[in-house]
Amino acid sequence: MTTPDRWLLRTDTTTYAVTLGGDGRWAELAAWGPHGAEAGPSPMDGSRRTHFITPADAAPAEYIPYGLRPFTGADLIASRPGGDRGSWWQFDGATQDGDRTLRLEFADDLLGLRTALCYETVPGTDVVLRWTELTCTGEDEVRLERFDSAAVNVPVQGGARLTYLAGQWSQEFQLQELVLERGRFEMESTQGSAGHAYHPWLAIQSADAPAEGTTPTYGVALEWSGNWRITADAEPGGALRVRAGRVPHEGAVRLTPGTTLVTPRLACAFSPDGLDGLARVWHRYERHLSGERIDRPRKVLYNSWEATGFDVDAPGQLELAEVAAELGAELFVVDDGWFTGRHDDTGGLGDWDPDPAAFPDGFHRFIGQVRSLGMDFGLWVEPEGISPCSKLYAEHPEWVYRIDGRPATLVRNQLLLDLGREDVQDFVIGTLDRLLGSHAISYLKWDMNRPPTERGRPGQPAGPDPERQDLDAGHVAGYLRVLDHLRTAHPHVTIEGCAGGGARVEHATIARTDVVWPSDNTAPMDRLRIQYGYLHAHAPHTMSSWVTDAPGIFDPRPRSLAFRFVNSMAGVLGVGADIRHWAPEQRAEAARWIARYKEIRDVVHHGEVHLLGTPADPTCGVQFEERSGARVVVTAWNTGPLDGAPLLSGRPARLRLRGLNPESVYTDTDTDTGTRYSGAYLLHSGLPFTWSREHDAELTVLARQ
Repeated sequence: MTTPDRWLLRTDTTTYAVTLGGDGRWAELAAWGPHGAEAGPSPMDGSRRTHFITPADAAPAEYIPYGLRPFTGADLIASRPGGDRGSWWQFDGATQDGDRTLRLEFADDLLGLRTALCYETVPGTDVVLRWTELTCTGEDEVRLERFDSAAVNVPVQGGARLTYLAGQWSQEFQLQELVLERGRFEMESTQGSAGHAYHPWLAIQSADAPAEGTTPTYGVALEWSGNWRITADAEPGGALRVRAGRVPHEGAVRLTPGTTLVTPRLACAFSPDGLDGLARVWHRYERHLSGERIDRPRKVLYNSWEATGFDVDAPGQLELAEVAAELGAELFVVDDGWFTGRHDDTGGLGDWDPDPAAFPDGFHRFIGQVRSLGMDFGLWVEPEGISPCSKLYAEHPEWVYRIDGRPATLVRNQLLLDLGREDVQDFVIGTLDRLLGSHAISYLKWDMNRPPTERGRPGQPAGPDPERQDLDAGHVAGYLRVLDHLRTAHPHVTIEGCAGGGARVEHATIARTDVVWPSDNTAPMDRLRIQYGYLHAHAPHTMSSWVTDAPGIFDPRPRSLAFRFVNSMAGVLGVGADIRHWAPEQRAEAARWIARYKEIRDVVHHGEVHLLGTPADPTCGVQFEERSGARVVVTAWNTGPLDGAPLLSGRPARLRLRGLNPESVYTDTDTDTGTRYSGAYLLHSGLPFTWSREHDAELTVLARQ
């Protein structure tokens, strides 16, 4: 129960308990796990005997400043400009709303800083949101050198197994793991976005327990669209402590008297069912983030980029649109190359007017022709990008990030607009309002292909203190302001988030878009690995995936058209191939797959997900179970060698399904014989698949009787 110095927060199935430590100088985690886990001594409680470190360094502190915690890693490093670093707190009150929200306040009157630790549970999920509010209460500025969102303590045994997502452009979301017995693990992005190399997501388990099954599993994910850092420390007492927060580009931030800095939210999740169970917690949370828009069907799109590149004109696009409509596509998206000056990647960005040479009869007429085929119309934009040869740059060179007197680096032959400026935000909003208000556009793909370099703001008064500008936070605020405007002013428009692939996939973006683009790599085996990692952290209804003709980059093995379709149907199906050159039998097969997808997409996007095996296994799959349990959809792939049949004796590959009622009967709706399985059979013996050279993927729909 909640007492004056012990507070309980409850989610659907978990409890998060916080208490005071250090004579009221900091807060500590007392318990985190299933309901009832708080009834007993804290698994984080140690003897409090410390040698060569302070009690605060050994404590499972929820959030603690340098000063109190000088050795093992502080979450807050604050000082007066030019003064000594450090803060020493005293507890100054708590506010709680039942078991749903909590606010703990600590004060340092000498420094002039008040710190509030904020907690909020998310209805319908097992997620606790945590963030920190820092208020300057004195007459002098406070310099914040580090200000994490929260710290998370996990009582591990045998060391900590950390599971994380890493990679690079075209190889995002690669699932990695390591065992940390002592020392520190850290990952970060300083590219003004979540980044391609690491993802702001981490899962923690005891190293002496299996990754799957009934293993308590903890996870964190940072809601921030700019620079970030996650640090995991194997503490001297044997526990693991994770700190996460944003990283200011300037190295520190100045907090002026009377102002408050609010850190990004850190989503903290728990599952008793291993990594697979934790994935379902994240999926439910992201369905919550989508709000009412989760009930919108994600339409099958065709995107013209891989077919035409920058060579965009009305006749070529309409030819593609006619074929796409025949296949059953519901949405036609014109990608890069539709606007004036955009013949390649050296020009056009910033001048967002349809190219009259490409659309001589007018853009409005072209869109009408696409829509007459029975499809909605969508458009690619890169609102933050600007080409040096554009009219916009000639008129407003001060709008780009640049350091006076220093050369500007071109990335992808472009510069980046300073979206932290209100006038730049207004320009972007006005541009998008004009496009969406003048044309029947119902889909917008927002891309970002250039991280910030030379991040200065030219034209400022002489000698501006960069620590007072906080350019990274300003850009994030501007980006989110534009997205919020789009959601409010153009609620009918579906928004896709993209940043050179998956460089801007995190909860702040997912909450304001309808789908995101995990990677520019659409090769079949490469993409399977990308999506396998993605689905550990994010929900299928957010994962845009295209069927293309792309050859493998990291795994060049050829795969069937069925493999590509089944892969893409595990998320939000799109097509990006040059379908003009597909043979009639390929088009007919594609139409059949698209029709099947429309029948089962509600199960894929709303159902409970189980990841069956890994892409490193000869057979792997994804199981989607309708919330009512009436249908189970299984997408399965053969990724390895065959079993020798028919020349040698062999038997079908099998995937053991999960979470089904063993006493129920399930009928395969796609077989002529209507094969019936008991739930116990599917759980124990598994769903059979007979692979061959021609048959390397399958979609199975089981109806519960």
